Amino acid sequence: MRVVIFGSINMDLVAHAARIARPGETILGNDFRTVPGGKGANQAVAVARMGGAAQMCGAVGDDGFGVESLASLASSGVDTSGVVISTGATGVALILLDAQGENSITVISGANMRLTHAHLDIVAAALKDATHLLLQLEIPMELVIAAAQMARARGVTVILDPAPAPKSGIPAEVYHACDVITPNETETALLTGIDPVDAAQCARAAQVIHLRGTSDVIIKRGAQGVYWSHAGVGTMVPGFVVPVVDTVAAGDCFNGALAVGLAEGMPMPAALRFAAASAALSVTRPGAQPSIPSRSEVEVFLQQHTM
Repeated sequence: MRVVIFGSINMDLVAHAARIARPGETILGNDFRTVPGGKGANQAVAVARMGGAAQMCGAVGDDGFGVESLASLASSGVDTSGVVISTGATGVALILLDAQGENSITVISGANMRLTHAHLDIVAAALKDATHLLLQLEIPMELVIAAAQMARARGVTVILDPAPAPKSGIPAEVYHACDVITPNETETALLTGIDPVDAAQCARAAQVIHLRGTSDVIIKRGAQGVYWSHAGVGTMVPGFVVPVVDTVAAGDCFNGALAVGLAEGMPMPAALRFAAASAALSVTRPGAQPSIPSRSEVEVFLQQHTM
């Protein structure tokens, strides 16, 4: 079982304050840290910590942040042979966190957007013995589409986290090339025009996405759980209520754990609960990759939270 992750690698510059400043306002914060992140890299670390074989494909710059990012991935057991080093800056994310753990994030893509079609050869080689491909939207859209189509042609299951969701929407080819799409509530509303406030609205939103070509729709709703729809048949999977410290990377943790669960042959409801538990644990800790729990921690958590 091997999972390939094609996506972004960033260094997160994290500032903590009592609240997030309004436009034009200056406030005093209380902490600052640099933390390895990027949606692709976070998912790769989640796969590795959940016990999966993770190979990261992407790019970093030839700067100190690139060195640190690669070291962080390697220390978690991620295969970084698919990562190229390009001239210029590594991607960075400017993250503002308030006292409730909510965040505001601005991403400067750097090396992530310097990826080209030439890099698809590396992805193709990585997919040869892979079971799943994890994608996000912090690299060029045309590469996301090409990688998804390449994976589908090889019988590799494609899981897309449509984040950050562009206001113009996602090209039709993306939906057709993905087996599973996992928007959160905000992304669901942006992509479908339907706010998934309850099961009925989740079902309506999922149907919109099904009609665009994706068979499995997973709407992530935080502590309220997950709505999963397969070919129009929906199921609500309960979530977990935990003290929230930092929500950064929770969705990435979810997707990485989901891929591992499915690759191990878990039925979808069990894989979703496993992924939700992983994400719940992650929000109780600060940082992106440092917040991602180990497999054993998730298993203990699930034993303590039996349905």
